[in-house]
Amino acid sequence: MNPDLPLYERDPDAWRAYLAEGNAAQPRKRVSADVILRDPDNRLLLVDPSYKPDWDLPGGMAEANEPPHETVRRELAEELGLDLHPGPLLCIDWVAPHDPWDDLLAFVFDGGQLTRQQVAALSPRDGELVAYEFCTIEQAHRRLRPYIARRLTAALDAQNTGRVQYLVNGYPLTAS
Repeated sequence: MNPDLPLYERDPDAWRAYLAEGNAAQPRKRVSADVILRDPDNRLLLVDPSYKPDWDLPGGMAEANEPPHETVRRELAEELGLDLHPGPLLCIDWVAPHDPWDDLLAFVFDGGQLTRQQVAALSPRDGELVAYEFCTIEQAHRRLRPYIARRLTAALDAQNTGRVQYLVNGYPLTAS
């Protein structure tokens, strides 16, 4: 073996063991993925989860090794019976640890505008949702927790500007 070669070339098995050790010791992040969806009247879709007191954006928590855009697709199908491929990423929000929760990376995607047929076919499917409703931006801000409302505002801004937003607890990084 040539000692001048980097470890990954000199001893690939040792390199994999080194990476596995690092992977086992590094912290894991919780990941959520939501979507901004509008009806033909340009109102925003909100959902009322059965397991929390506030309304929310459609979406949910990622499963192990699931890409965030696939999380949105799975959650929409499971919860509302909607088959939708999300569009561009609008924002990523790092949420600090709070209460019993570790920190979280929350992704928000553009889901576009639903057709009247898609809206008519929506229905809560798996018991996680009590209701859903299309709301004006003002109605959405009254129903959402403050940091989710800030995240929504940033996502809508990203839709208008075409620039992905990076947030910390719902605030743009420059304002944190």
